[in-house]
Amino acid sequence: MNAFFQKYILNFKQASGTSRGVLRTKETYFLKLVDGNKVGYGECAVFKGLSSDDRPDYEEKLAWLCENINKNIDELLAELIEFPSIQFGLEQAFLSLKSENPYELYPSKFIKSEDSIKINGLIWMGSEAFMKQQISEKIKAGFSTLKLKIGSIDFETEISLLKSIRNEFSSAEIELRVDANGGFLPSEAMEKLKRLSDLEIHSIEQPIKQGQIDEMAQLCAKTPIPIALDEELIGVFNVTDKQEILQTIKPQYIILKPSLVGGFKGSAEWIQLAETQNTGWWITSALESNIGLNAIAQWTYTLKNKLPQGLGTGSLFTNNFESPLEVKGENLLYNNNKKWNFKI
Repeated sequence: MNAFFQKYILNFKQASGTSRGVLRTKETYFLKLVDGNKVGYGECAVFKGLSSDDRPDYEEKLAWLCENINKNIDELLAELIEFPSIQFGLEQAFLSLKSENPYELYPSKFIKSEDSIKINGLIWMGSEAFMKQQISEKIKAGFSTLKLKIGSIDFETEISLLKSIRNEFSSAEIELRVDANGGFLPSEAMEKLKRLSDLEIHSIEQPIKQGQIDEMAQLCAKTPIPIALDEELIGVFNVTDKQEILQTIKPQYIILKPSLVGGFKGSAEWIQLAETQNTGWWITSALESNIGLNAIAQWTYTLKNKLPQGLGTGSLFTNNFESPLEVKGENLLYNNNKKWNFKI
């Protein structure tokens, strides 16, 4: 078996705002395995500025993987413990290689076009007018769960945006999730959570920056709205540390991005630990191309989680690859009438 990797730059259709800055491009890598006449594909979706494996030796590690591809997969995954996005790409590539169709990794009703995955509508940060426009478009499209990135414009403006939705739609009609990406200071977080709770917010992701374990634990103990950990899970590699974080902070939810937490195996560890203490969870993509998103969606479907998932990012790029994935209303579908066009 031989392995190869190639870098690829995804271009956003329009600049997308987060509390970490404005995104215009997204760097990713593709892994290709060749064994006789069979091929397998995976996406190593490093996220610059966020991934724990955003390191100068990233391509060096990919080269090492390609040189050692014939080792046992468990041995490879162990060696790649500090490179979660490469673990994710490797898992995909092996599943792809073993499958009759390199794009169908998990047989299910989803890839037979017989069922779909409910997703949230993502509202990017930006001007008040831009955010209002996105909200209107998502509601017209049929989304009943909206996730708003907050923290880049004035908090009062963000509150007024959320109020405008609530004035028109009850929490039974539109579920609102917000994602602060660690944008609140610990000293102000509780007051802001109280303000948000008046608007019947479903949950808030990562209200304060990761690494403030005691402060986050205090917030989770007293919060008026459920808190979901996101960035807090990044860079936590072994099961003991994962367990300690969950048992110390006691979050209401965790958000799992396979590219950032060690692929399917790493995500499954978090899920198992979360469920032992009745912590909820859902899966979110992390700006992968359709190759990575396809893998995440197929795996997510097998988990049978009834909450809306965060998988609606495939249409963000001008140079994504044509695939059977499509969003209709608030559902992600695998349309078998559409073909893959993956060329690198």
